[in-house]
Amino acid sequence: MKGWGSGIPAQAHPALAAAASAALDAYTAATTEHDRASLAAVVADGADGTPTMRIDVLVENAILAALSRHPVNVLSEETGWVDTGSALTLVMDPVDGSANAAAGVPLSAFSAAVAEDGVFTEALTVWLETGRSWWARRGTPSPLRTSGRRELAGAAVSLLRPHPANPGAASAWWEVARRAARVRILSTSCLEGALVSQGATDAFADAATDTHRLVDIAASVVLAEVGGGAVRDVFGRDIGLDTDLTKRWSGVVAATPDLADELASVLRDAYEAGRAG
Repeated sequence: MKGWGSGIPAQAHPALAAAASAALDAYTAATTEHDRASLAAVVADGADGTPTMRIDVLVENAILAALSRHPVNVLSEETGWVDTGSALTLVMDPVDGSANAAAGVPLSAFSAAVAEDGVFTEALTVWLETGRSWWARRGTPSPLRTSGRRELAGAAVSLLRPHPANPGAASAWWEVARRAARVRILSTSCLEGALVSQGATDAFADAATDTHRLVDIAASVVLAEVGGGAVRDVFGRDIGLDTDLTKRWSGVVAATPDLADELASVLRDAYEAGRAG
């Protein structure tokens, strides 16, 4: 099966559905009412200390307003931690691929995961320009199926951009590019993780740059694993609920645990060799 749907799935958690619906509406309004320069304008600093574009604020504010009617905690890219005292937490990236969205490149996504008592149990990623969606809940039958690839040799891999000023990361990036059959750079981690979960590509990774925040990879922890895949950190750190958005990971999302482990190992070894050399 294709593994993806259209719009917001009826069986999604009400808070998750409300957030995604608000994101779609706000994204459509923002891109209709503002030009590219206005959408890309930096208007604040996010909770993680990185610049916040206007498009991020417009979409996140709409989501938070919609979530005010739902008793869940929220961990979001710009606002950070909103504690309502609930056992449920929504970890979300309102607009993943903000630079793409602001520039008119149709590769951006809303993405969120539900954590119950700290454990990720459900996730939804929605491609904002098309409405295509990927949803999964642990313990619920899912059409998601990864490609099943177990080896890096011959794999199709999406990577974050190379960092030539960082010798270790540059070495890691090029080592994967040398071994893989195909490399893509889409600049939207959540969407790339969703594509792994449906088998459209074999793996996605941050090449040892510690760029990923939890909001970038939380949904993939559910989507990829339900589809038969695995999520790892290049340096072996656990990926779990943490309200500190200054923490970073080098995430690896892969079609199988074997491929995830190999990719993390190749990236780590090449990173360390590049730093030493």
